[in-house]
Amino acid sequence: MEERVAIFIDGGNLYHCLKKDFLRTKLNFEKFTRKIVGDRRLFRVYYYAALPKQKDDPEKYVAQQRFLDALDHVPYFDVHIGKLIVHDGVKKELGLDVQLAVDMLEMAYTDAYDTAILVSGDGDMASAVSAVKRLGKHVENVTTPSTSSDHLRKICDRVLILDNDFLNDCWEEVGEKPSP
Repeated sequence: MEERVAIFIDGGNLYHCLKKDFLRTKLNFEKFTRKIVGDRRLFRVYYYAALPKQKDDPEKYVAQQRFLDALDHVPYFDVHIGKLIVHDGVKKELGLDVQLAVDMLEMAYTDAYDTAILVSGDGDMASAVSAVKRLGKHVENVTTPSTSSDHLRKICDRVLILDNDFLNDCWEEVGEKPSP
């Protein structure tokens, strides 16, 4: 039987990880997800991101909206949009981690996939990963060197730490039409 894979991407976490570790953020998500799935069958990719309030930062809002609209055109991608608030000068996403965890658990429970690939370094996801594994599913973690959680890495079945060699052919090409 062919292994079915669902990918769950914490968009904000991935963006900040790429920016910190690679000083660039423009991935070609179709190439990236195909590469992490390998020869297994992709069920679907779930991407979770927050939009800034349009009134707070109109330019950033438009750029983020354009990016998320482009992701909607990538095959097998589902984009989930949450809210971004500013509290005491700190930007914070509301509810996206919970939504990602609930979706990962619900789909494990309904047997939608065999393996979940969690693209995030957020240690808060460890409880959801443990619950998915108790349902008999495998969970892999894809993260970057400086932002990965030790606890999350230890409880996942497999871990891929992104590096320049892996990402080399996943970046958007200079001059290429902008895409996710």
